[in-house]
Amino acid sequence: MFLKVENLKKSYKTADVTTTVLKGVGMNLDKGEIGVILGPSGSGKSTLLNIIGGIDRCDCGTVLVDNIEITKLNDIELTDYRRKNIGFIFQFYNLIPNLTVGENIEVVSNISSSPLNIDEVLKAVGMLDKKYRFPKELSGGEQQRVSIARAVVKNPKLLLCDEPTGALDFSTSRDILKLLQKINKDFGSTILMITHNNAISAMANRVYRVRSGEILESSVNNTIIPAERIEW
Repeated sequence: MFLKVENLKKSYKTADVTTTVLKGVGMNLDKGEIGVILGPSGSGKSTLLNIIGGIDRCDCGTVLVDNIEITKLNDIELTDYRRKNIGFIFQFYNLIPNLTVGENIEVVSNISSSPLNIDEVLKAVGMLDKKYRFPKELSGGEQQRVSIARAVVKNPKLLLCDEPTGALDFSTSRDILKLLQKINKDFGSTILMITHNNAISAMANRVYRVRSGEILESSVNNTIIPAERIEW
């Protein structure tokens, strides 16, 4: 397995209160697959994604990404792991407002050891003609396309998507999902996405249903639905 998570536990303490967020989570994902973590707000989806991405630490358990046991890495090693292996796509685009589209992507390309060609990636996301525009000149869907290009250009082993369509309308959301399927096919990117939208699970190879910090069900889709056919 490219991604293997075993017995992952996480709690947060505030004053005298301890809140358990993950209760022994386990999951697997093969290289080149799309995985969807499905569950309501507060179910532990983002915490799980952040631990896999090396942003947060677990209390116990194991996470292996391409045979790297990230749960044993120190802070410096985690920074190196994120830079070399992980691409992040968030619900909010986090683009640098005073940089052009091309410059927003170039910033990330410059810290990668094996970046993809910037123009090739911009063409793949349909934004090559807006390379010299600023974020304020783009629609929400266009800004999300740029954020996807920014994540992909570093040629990451794993692309992590935190509610990538959460701030978009239906039509634009479906366009972004189509784009993620295209990125998966064209660049062989392994993608793990969290969402509360049950319909999105139809486009995934593997689906993990999370509630109250536990994976209640893990399933494999034998038939993948193209994103343009997804309805909700």
